[in-house]
Amino acid sequence: MYSNIELPSTKTVISAAASVAATAVLVRSFARDFLPHELRQYFSIKFQNLFTAFSNEITLVIDEFDGLNKNQLFHAARLYVDTIITPSTKRFWASLPEKEKKIHVSVGGNNDITDKFCGFQLKWRIVVKEAQPRYVNYPDDFHSTLKTEFRYLELTFHKKHKDKVFNEYLPYVLERSKAVKEEQKTLKLHTLRNDRIHGLRGNPWQAVNLDHPANFGTLAMDEEIKKTIIDDLDRFLERKEFYRKVGKAWKRGYLLFGPPGTGKSSLIAAMANYLHFDVYDLELTDLRCNSDLRRLLISTANRSILVVEDIDASIDLSDRKRASPNQSPPSFHQNQGPKASFQLEQLFFCTLLSKQSRTISLVVKFHYILVNYNWHCLFQITLSGLLNFMDGLWSSCGDERIIIFTTNYKEKLDPALLRPGRMDVHIHMSYCTPCVLKMLATNYLGITEHPLILEAEGLIASMKVTPAEVGEQLLKSNDQELALRASLKKLEEGSENLKTCKTSDGLKELIKIAKASSADKRAKTLEKDEAANALKILMNSLKRKFRPKKWKILIQV
Repeated sequence: MYSNIELPSTKTVISAAASVAATAVLVRSFARDFLPHELRQYFSIKFQNLFTAFSNEITLVIDEFDGLNKNQLFHAARLYVDTIITPSTKRFWASLPEKEKKIHVSVGGNNDITDKFCGFQLKWRIVVKEAQPRYVNYPDDFHSTLKTEFRYLELTFHKKHKDKVFNEYLPYVLERSKAVKEEQKTLKLHTLRNDRIHGLRGNPWQAVNLDHPANFGTLAMDEEIKKTIIDDLDRFLERKEFYRKVGKAWKRGYLLFGPPGTGKSSLIAAMANYLHFDVYDLELTDLRCNSDLRRLLISTANRSILVVEDIDASIDLSDRKRASPNQSPPSFHQNQGPKASFQLEQLFFCTLLSKQSRTISLVVKFHYILVNYNWHCLFQITLSGLLNFMDGLWSSCGDERIIIFTTNYKEKLDPALLRPGRMDVHIHMSYCTPCVLKMLATNYLGITEHPLILEAEGLIASMKVTPAEVGEQLLKSNDQELALRASLKKLEEGSENLKTCKTSDGLKELIKIAKASSADKRAKTLEKDEAANALKILMNSLKRKFRPKKWKILIQV
């Protein structure tokens, strides 16, 4: 039955295949030379649809850009794919980003990666294609970027799992990528750019790595205060749904106040390292108006700490209730009225019409306007703008943020700035205490018990010395004994100076009481106790050692 069928020879098959291939090349060349690109693309899509009509798979394409904006889903999926690398992956990319210490390794282009989710299989493919070199301007950057290729991801899966992929798998990829990004994150310290342009485009921040080694384990603070801060931070991180339920923005405000050298900056660095949050250092004097403050708030990332140091010295935040009742806020229209407006317009037109020394006239008259009509108040941050920045509508433009203000003089701040909702936690950074001294000795010298430490604790309890001053003395020698003796000597000198100061103040008070009238002597004696304290200190000093030179100084006072 089959003996009558003649099979073609090998030469005939090869000849037919060569003819087909030549015909295909000829047709392709003809189509490329004579058919428009749009028509070729139309036929290509039709052929693809013809083949996919008989397939049970769906392909989801995720481009790198959505128009000119970066596609956040692409970058999230790209991070996720790097976590599911299989042994069959043959191509990788390695890079060392600027200002980074870790080498970053990722899956290379045109690789297929298989993943499993809820019992079914998915396939990722990273597609990289060359493109004509061109410069692209992105909305968030003023500089053009040269692009020589375009990238996209393809996710292929069975069509019966479409709903599960869209509703469960993609959200899972987003959450997993956030965790990966947090693990790979290098803490950054952001500050304002010097060449920033006030507008809708461009990032106003520039960043460096935050390598501060401070942590709560080595922070020189009382243990109870440290535990309170850590518990408050942990509670803040766990309350995302709680803040949403009660209708509050997910943020927390801290006020660190106390004399210089008490560790306010170290506490901020310890909080950043504990939370793994970036730090944004905001200098209010660099801003022109309240609108700049709002733009900066929008440009800060979530999971970050916004710091304003020495808030009392940045802008006028004094208590409004202490202001003079006759003093009104500087405002051009409020203070001067229509007459001032007319004078301003007259000055402006006179400047434009002047033919001689126009530049000098403009400068002089503009200076006159600034001085007499308080226009400088329009180019500064106001207390109202700062309060709205902290808990107004703009404060909800972001999640998981911490705002920290530092000051040396809490009493100079307006009470409206200190209320809960703005500054939720007030932390007093006090002078060195015996507990802090032990922590400093452990950090600097590696010891916890020593006779000199007990002697130094007795001196510290009755005087004011900052942890920075004690730490500086401990750094003067590598020898434990010498370092402790240097610190003890410094404390003894400070104690003597404090006693002399108290004695001098007390004697001055005695002189005032002696010179006062008979009616005022009793009242002043009852109100003041500096004189009694001064006499006690003076008598103790005389018992220990008699110094004629000191007597001469006290008599002159």
